[in-house]
Amino acid sequence: MRRRAVLAAGGALLGLRAPAQHIARPGAPIALPRDFGAHPGFRTEWWYVTGWLTPKAPAASPPQRGMVGLGRPGADIDVHGVAEPYGFQITFFRSRTDVPQDHPSAFAARQLLFAHAALTDPVAGKLRHDQRIARAGFGIAQASEQDTDVRLRGWSLRREGPLDDHRYIARLDASAQGFELALELAATQPVLLQGDAGYSRKGPDAGQASYYLSEPQLVVTGTLTLAGRQAAVSGRAWLDHEWSDSLLHREAVGWDWIGMNLDDGGALTAFRLRRSDGSALWAGGSLRSRDGRLQVFGPGDVAFTPLRVWTSPATQARYPVQWQIDTPAGRFEVRARLDAQELDSRASTGTVYWEGLSELFDAQGQRVGRGYLELTGYASPLRLG
Repeated sequence: MRRRAVLAAGGALLGLRAPAQHIARPGAPIALPRDFGAHPGFRTEWWYVTGWLTPKAPAASPPQRGMVGLGRPGADIDVHGVAEPYGFQITFFRSRTDVPQDHPSAFAARQLLFAHAALTDPVAGKLRHDQRIARAGFGIAQASEQDTDVRLRGWSLRREGPLDDHRYIARLDASAQGFELALELAATQPVLLQGDAGYSRKGPDAGQASYYLSEPQLVVTGTLTLAGRQAAVSGRAWLDHEWSDSLLHREAVGWDWIGMNLDDGGALTAFRLRRSDGSALWAGGSLRSRDGRLQVFGPGDVAFTPLRVWTSPATQARYPVQWQIDTPAGRFEVRARLDAQELDSRASTGTVYWEGLSELFDAQGQRVGRGYLELTGYASPLRLG
C-alpha cells in the first residue's frame, strides 16, 4: 500500500489537486522494462529503496583508528567499532499536478519530483534525513518513462542491465545532514508482482488500488561518506515501485507497512490501512519463500497488534515501534532498531511519518529477518488530495 503516497500529500499541500486520469485495474499486464519507468498519467508514483549497510575495514592493512573504527582486517565494523549496520532509505516521488500536460510553457509545473533520504545510526542513536523538491525539467529533475532513471538535484536512481541480471545505481551527493551514498544494488531474484499480478488493492472500493512491484534481497555494495569520511559498505536492500491515482479511502487516516528480507532468502510484505480509532480498514501482503513460491494475503488475513509505543519529543506523535503481526504464514514480531526514526518532510511532501530499520522475529523469538517498518498518519491524518 504504501509508502510513497506521502508524495501525493505534497501535491495536496501545494493546492495541486489533479483530476483522475488513470485507474489501476486488475488484469492489466505489467510490461518490463517499460513499467520500471515513470507513468506520468497517474497522479502519484514512487521508487523506494530501504536496507542496511555494514562498513568494512581495509582487508590488507592492520587495524587502525579512522573512519571505520577498530577491528580485525576485513571485519564488518562501523564507525563506533561495533558490528551494527546502518539503515538507509532513498525515495523518489513523482506527482502529476492539475496543470494541463500539454501546457505550452516550459515553466509550467506539470510534474513535481520529491526525494527523501535517511540514514539510521542505531549505535549513536541518531537518524539523519534530508529532502528535496523541484518541478520536472531544466536538467534539474527528471523521471524517464522508458526505465528507472530518476534524478533530482544531485540525487539519482537508475536501473541498468537485462531483466534477468540487472542492478540499480543510487547516488546521493552531499546531504545537508552530512552523509553521501554511492551504491550498487544487484538483483538476486525475479521481480515480485504484489497483489494480483501487480494490481494491489488498498481499500474496499476497487478503484482504491495501485500497481505495485517489489525487488527484495538486493545485494548492496558501495560507499558511505559520513561527516567527510568514506568507507566501503555492503548489505541488503528492498526496492518498491508503485503508481496510482487513488489510494486512500475517506475513512483511512494512514497505514502501517513492513518489507522484510528474510534471513533464509524469502521476503515478507504486510500492510494495513487504519481508521482514526486504530481499526483496520484494509490489509494485505505476501510471502515469497526462498524457492520462489508466492503466498498472497487477503484483507482478512493480516492483523497488526501494537506492543510498544514511542512518543516523539518533536511532534508528540505516538508511534507503535514494536508489533505483533499475524499472517497466514505465521505470527511474527517486529522491533525497531531505533525508536527515534521519525521523518519531518513538511518542507517537501507536507507530511511527518516514521520510517525505520527494524528486525523480524518468529513466534519462538528467533530473529528471522531484517527490513523496514513504515508508519503514517500518526502525527496527523494523511490526506492525498
